[in-house]
Amino acid sequence: MDFCKKHVKSDCVELLSRFQGSESVRFQVFSKIWREMEFSQIFYGTVNHREQREFCRLILDTAYIFFLPPYSFQIRVGGLYLLHSLYQCQITSPREQIRLALKDWEDVMKLEKDAVNAQHHDVVYILRQLMLHKAFSFTAMPTMLAFKKKRNVESSALCEEFMERPSRPQELINIELLEELSNIDELYGKLKTSVSSESEPADSSINLIRKDLVPQLRSTVVDFYKWQQRKSGPDEDEDEDADSGEGVSSQQECSKRAQLLASIKSKAYGEATEASKSRRHRQVEVDFTSNVAGPSHSSRYSRTNKLSLKARTYENVHISGDSWKEAAEMTQIKCLTTVEFPPKVHSRKQNPVKRFKW
Repeated sequence: MDFCKKHVKSDCVELLSRFQGSESVRFQVFSKIWREMEFSQIFYGTVNHREQREFCRLILDTAYIFFLPPYSFQIRVGGLYLLHSLYQCQITSPREQIRLALKDWEDVMKLEKDAVNAQHHDVVYILRQLMLHKAFSFTAMPTMLAFKKKRNVESSALCEEFMERPSRPQELINIELLEELSNIDELYGKLKTSVSSESEPADSSINLIRKDLVPQLRSTVVDFYKWQQRKSGPDEDEDEDADSGEGVSSQQECSKRAQLLASIKSKAYGEATEASKSRRHRQVEVDFTSNVAGPSHSSRYSRTNKLSLKARTYENVHISGDSWKEAAEMTQIKCLTTVEFPPKVHSRKQNPVKRFKW
């Protein structure tokens, strides 16, 4: 089923991109797009029961990616609707469950909490319907692990158009924080005037904060928000050239850097060959002098011919004088001594046999 993984993901991306264009999180809008694309017919291409179950497992795992961060809230809601629709429309019996890793459970609960706070009741209803029908299979890992499974699993690339824009400054600097800062600034000014006398001017060492801190902080956050809107607008290329002078955004640079690191790692791990189990106890000696003599034609390490025990003995052991002749002569068996055992002594004397006399 790996040959159709790419096509399944492209269909899911097309459905979610239409849902993103609607700028809504209502299930009614999603179901309308689902019917227009006739997405339920995606299960009709399989023949036997085994192919149907494998394809259901593949499409559920593909749609599960869009249900998790770092995608935006709308895309995650669309991924939830997609999982619910695929689970209800699959033709296998019993139905294939959705694998939910334990590390992702906190993200699911956070999504439900955000939906409750925003009063998106259809999102909460769909999620609890899946839990009620026991559609989730709580597992330790998001993918199934098996013995001798392929180690180099290709990680799916993230869709940058579905990613949530960074909004940390807006979340950090809110209205409540600005009011609190203004109150603290006002209280600090009163304490400073009470310490210094009216006749003497205020000491410069008492000025521990900047004047007009709250308006400057608010204006900085507003400028950042406007710049962010301008970057994501239709004139994105012109704004990037005018602001930074570069044609590549920071996200694209990060993605290119990640691809470069992945290629370096794949090349590094691809050259290292793993020995078979029957040869792991043998130590391979690497000939480092081969690169000095000339370039090697193969990328693998070359084995050096190891000398025999007899040759190493002749090379390392040095015997001088007549001892070498004596050591070279063969040992005669007759020169060896044997242990002489004493003759056996019988403790009882043999009685003579008496002949019968007639």
